Amino acid sequence: MPRYRLDIEYDGTAYAGWQRQDGPATIQGAIEQAIKGFCGETITLRGAGRTDAGVHATGQVAHLDLQKAWRDDTVRDAINAHLEMAGEAVTILAARAVPDDFDARFSAIGRQYLYRILNRRAPAALEKNRVWVVQRKLDAQAMHAAAQVLVGRHDFTTFRSQQCQAASPVRTLDRLDVVRRGDEIEIRTAARSFLHNQVRSMVGTIKRVGEGAWTMDDVRAALEATDRAACGSVAPPYGLYLTGVDYPEI
Repeated sequence: MPRYRLDIEYDGTAYAGWQRQDGPATIQGAIEQAIKGFCGETITLRGAGRTDAGVHATGQVAHLDLQKAWRDDTVRDAINAHLEMAGEAVTILAARAVPDDFDARFSAIGRQYLYRILNRRAPAALEKNRVWVVQRKLDAQAMHAAAQVLVGRHDFTTFRSQQCQAASPVRTLDRLDVVRRGDEIEIRTAARSFLHNQVRSMVGTIKRVGEGAWTMDDVRAALEATDRAACGSVAPPYGLYLTGVDYPEI
């Protein structure tokens, strides 16, 4: 059976997350329905990560197996046509045939996320549901310095949802950078894998540093506590974007 990799972009505002559910609209469900409309096959789409309700993506990756071999551009364009007809806020950026041993989740060697904070008094109009509006002035340099406490290999229990199903809370965080660009603060992070709610928990914590409520030492103490109760507030989902997934060269 031919296997295809899909690179996917979506606005997660109207969806109950990536994973298919009975009832609520999901990204996986929307794409699977579009594929059925394209070729009549009922398939299970395997994603690189399960983004939560309201989270967006510019670089999600998934794979699927089809009974028939199709041209890459046909797969992309046909799925997009059915997504557009259904009014979905989901786009297939690229489709390509891959070896049978490619797995969107288990073959991944890295994931990148972006979190966007709009730091101004006025609310968002054009970017509503795509940024976290924080009206109090934030010190992005202090946020970046405090974020470096979290870089490296640690027990991230403090920054892990109580519903997280990962076998271990230990992760290696490769990057957590904070940069101000005008009124927007961009927080970019990368790791092989993340715990459930880890990125949003880290963002909410270093935001407290930016507003002067916490210090770098407070962030370090929260990390070392390995206690969910020690975490700062969890940032809302709508500022978060899955921007890329890395794989070994095929």
